[in-house]
Amino acid sequence: MARSTCWAPGLGALLVSALMAGCGGGGDSGSNSGGSVSGNGGASAAGATATVPTTQVALAQEPNAPRFTGNTATDGLNWFNYRRQQIGLTAVERNGLLDTAALAHSNYQKLNNVITHDEIQGNPGFTGVNLYDLDAATDRFRAAGYRFTQPRYAFGEVISATGDTSGFNAAEDLITAIYHRFVIFEPMFKEVGGGSATVSGGYTYFTTNFAADGLGPGLGRGGVITYPAANQQNVPVNFYSDRESPDPVPNKNEVGFPISIHADITSEINLQSFTLQARGGAPVNVITLASRSDVHTPTSAAAIIPVDVLASGTTYDAQFTGTVDGVPVSRSWSFKTK
Repeated sequence: MARSTCWAPGLGALLVSALMAGCGGGGDSGSNSGGSVSGNGGASAAGATATVPTTQVALAQEPNAPRFTGNTATDGLNWFNYRRQQIGLTAVERNGLLDTAALAHSNYQKLNNVITHDEIQGNPGFTGVNLYDLDAATDRFRAAGYRFTQPRYAFGEVISATGDTSGFNAAEDLITAIYHRFVIFEPMFKEVGGGSATVSGGYTYFTTNFAADGLGPGLGRGGVITYPAANQQNVPVNFYSDRESPDPVPNKNEVGFPISIHADITSEINLQSFTLQARGGAPVNVITLASRSDVHTPTSAAAIIPVDVLASGTTYDAQFTGTVDGVPVSRSWSFKTK
């Protein structure tokens, strides 16, 4: 039986520095997911940058950070893999066909000045109505030549629109945005493709497509990973939820940095307790995202979002207790903010 979930982007958010839309799914026999961003017309571009943004300088100085290349898509994908490996996940392998699909969709949105999961036949740059659809004669994966050959597979897409061409910055913004993080840190994804399109003097649109043609062992029954990673340093103190679509905190914009736990896409997390507190301090007031209470959170993940901005230069202790596919799971870990 197919299982899918989709997070549709919205048009209401302003592109102040980043507008993000994400989607992920998976299951037996098939799964749907799609997400996209777009900008103002113009030709596609690889996204080379002449100057290094200040934020990117700090990211590039992280321990064992990838080498900065100046290509938006390459730097963004490398940053995703850097963070995945930091928390114990396998790096996803770049696939040229997925690159083609991602770049084509960035171009479509840029040419049509729209933000959408789907494309409309007849519009400039059209390659397929959906990212992938069992019933669609023309979908974006197939248009790029990518095919699923196994009965069990998974795929997802995340996209950002930013005012600079930094792939590091775009990827880090997407990881901060919690619904996008659920896609990026899916343990069973095996392949990835990325493409960016830059408007002269405007926004850079960075699309990433993830896929797994055949679901492997992943983390296994009861296995989880957490983010931020244990003992991670320089964790951001805040998150602007209005920049993500859908908005995980509709009644407030600036909140604390989200804390999350992730299992395999085929798994189900049942949360009993998920807390955060400054070392030696009182518990932090948080908003909990879990599938039973939030339609945008997959069954295989959960998160907490601090209601208020975290304190800088502070060690925080996180604790999760619950079950994963009926297996009792308890995790306690710490991280330090910038």
